[in-house]
Amino acid sequence: MASILVTGGAGYVGSHACKALAAAGHTPVVYDNLGRGHRELVRWGPLEVGDLRDAARLAEVLARHRPAAVMHFAAFAYVGESVQDPALYYRNNVGGTLELLEAMRRAGVGALVFSSTCATYGIPERMPIDEDTPQRPINPYGSTKLVIERVLADFDAAYGLRSVSLRYFNAAGCDPDGETGEIHDPETHIIPRVLMAATGELPQVDIFGTDYPTPDGTCLRDYVHVADLARGHVQALEYLQRGGATTAINLGTGRAFSVREVIAAAEQVTGRRIPVREAARRAGDPPVLVADARRARATLGFAPRFTEIAPIVETAWRWHTRSTPR
Repeated sequence: MASILVTGGAGYVGSHACKALAAAGHTPVVYDNLGRGHRELVRWGPLEVGDLRDAARLAEVLARHRPAAVMHFAAFAYVGESVQDPALYYRNNVGGTLELLEAMRRAGVGALVFSSTCATYGIPERMPIDEDTPQRPINPYGSTKLVIERVLADFDAAYGLRSVSLRYFNAAGCDPDGETGEIHDPETHIIPRVLMAATGELPQVDIFGTDYPTPDGTCLRDYVHVADLARGHVQALEYLQRGGATTAINLGTGRAFSVREVIAAAEQVTGRRIPVREAARRAGDPPVLVADARRARATLGFAPRFTEIAPIVETAWRWHTRSTPR
């Protein structure tokens, strides 16, 4: 079985990708400093504790495991934090990626699947969002991901290091088997926050903006299940192993659900009333974000299994109630 180095593999999407890699016959080698990852989510291969900016440690791990490719998830990903401390984000996200790419070059590893984001698009002028939509990020987090995409294109042109940048939309849900899930502190994603309001861990869930030009006045988002995202990463790896060229691909469902629809689905799944508080719009929140997913289907064969919001919420609820004492 081929080893695949998974940076940030002790995190939310990374741990799900490790399970998908193992199911596809690979050995995921997690490289994570555990600053924001969780040791208990590393279940499908060895854990190597280290920081991307520790060149000697990274070289040692690459030499020992000799991975066929790298999946790169390790990054800071809080938009608000990136606005408050952009230097932290550029040092960690961009600086760490440069160290990784240089280590890959020295070790002769020539393929990388990169965890990018639809935040590189900023506030798009048209919907759905295809990969040719102009990239104009509106926060430092999105900017660091865009810089990395451009670095990857340059590394391919100069050194032949091929990559797929996967721009995914709203990652949601948890492993249907309950073997891994979402652990964030602070938790900013809407589905777990709605579930926290259902259990009383939060007094209510805030709805930021009820006057958007959408059917119910709240924002519409494309929620893609994390297990589908994980399979998409494996499909991107297989694409590179077949000799595929460097590219960027959206991962989404092509469908959007509103904040109120998420809350209604949570009430249906949990059997509990969700307390809500209506608040003003947040700056920079577009009314609608939805993927044009045609390239993912055509290039990778990506076909999400979760296309309705209630089943996505149900997997998150099973994880939440399993991992939270009642």
